[in-house]
Amino acid sequence: MTSRDRFLTALRRGIPDRVPVTPDISNYIPCRRTGLPFWEIYFNRQVELWRAYLDTADYFGIDAWNCSSGGVGFTPETEQFEATTEQFFDADRDLMVRRTRFQTPDGELTQEVVCPRADPPSMVEKPIKDLVRDLRSFHWLNPMPAAIDVAAAEEMRAECTRRGHAFGLGCGYPGFQGWSGCVQGGVAPLAYAEIDQPELLEAWHEHDLAIGTRRFELLLSVKPDYILFGGSGTITLASPTLARKYALPALKRWSQMARDAGVLTLLHSCGKARALVDMLAEETCVDMVNPLEIAPMGDVDLAEVKRARGHQIGLMGNLHTTHLMLHGTPEQVRAAALQAMRDGGVGGGFILSTGDQCPRDVPDVNLFTLVETARQYGRYAPDGSLPDLP
Repeated sequence: MTSRDRFLTALRRGIPDRVPVTPDISNYIPCRRTGLPFWEIYFNRQVELWRAYLDTADYFGIDAWNCSSGGVGFTPETEQFEATTEQFFDADRDLMVRRTRFQTPDGELTQEVVCPRADPPSMVEKPIKDLVRDLRSFHWLNPMPAAIDVAAAEEMRAECTRRGHAFGLGCGYPGFQGWSGCVQGGVAPLAYAEIDQPELLEAWHEHDLAIGTRRFELLLSVKPDYILFGGSGTITLASPTLARKYALPALKRWSQMARDAGVLTLLHSCGKARALVDMLAEETCVDMVNPLEIAPMGDVDLAEVKRARGHQIGLMGNLHTTHLMLHGTPEQVRAAALQAMRDGGVGGGFILSTGDQCPRDVPDVNLFTLVETARQYGRYAPDGSLPDLP
């Protein structure tokens, strides 16, 4: 099988030739391997992040999921705000600063993003300082889309096809996990609003659901192999109750749309996820969930969730990214990979991976060891067993 065949077969909860192996190298490791300051990729786009990701995936020999590092733009129906941006280098902190001022029909918003030399950017000043005052203005920054950048999507598809990888696109969904990145203070003001002024968040949810549904229709129109639902921290930054209120309506609607269109879906939510797996398996058409992190980052026991839900939803995970991948030895990585395949691999519907985002300085040997372990011991028999596992 090609990498594409293997990855998509597992997404369908089928039995590929061997266990796919897809550690979450995300953006840190691809950016590091370019040798460029990270701002040259994120701000100046000297190298496209998705291309750096594919280069790195091929270097390590992994079964790539390009959607973790790439996306496409949308053309709005109307754009009724003006953005003014200044960018400068802060030598004292060795980072690039990008400040943006948005003028909307309902007022002005400002934000500031900093990008260190060897780390991805962070938003240090978020556009919403006060939910009551700024939310209407913020909605202007997220207009209804009219079209998708088909040329960009086709460029990514062609490169994935040339390299033998599956082609995926990403889509976020409403909820605290996304909103907290736009509000100064993060989760805290959202939590207060949920108690004191829930109508604000309910209106935000309806706005995002409408915009997101149109975006999802456009994503489906270019027929990717699969779509990634991105929702880092869905029940870590909120709760299962709040996820049910704000995230689940979109996931139910959009995963059904994808199922009807014959497009596979994969959901990423780092942190605690065990309750979310139940929700997805029982109430949505999502095909697979990752990264199923172990404690203390998450709350998932891979063997338990395979027994409980492996017949309903595919599983992708879940080696620890810091204790193991960053600080562990190759022998420890091999042992953990073997155990993960024992716990989650039998019967198919499993992708051997890590928790969320392997750190920038993970030793190359640990990633090579993970890949080689899957290749050596992850062969499937026709009945879905893994006969080569020691």
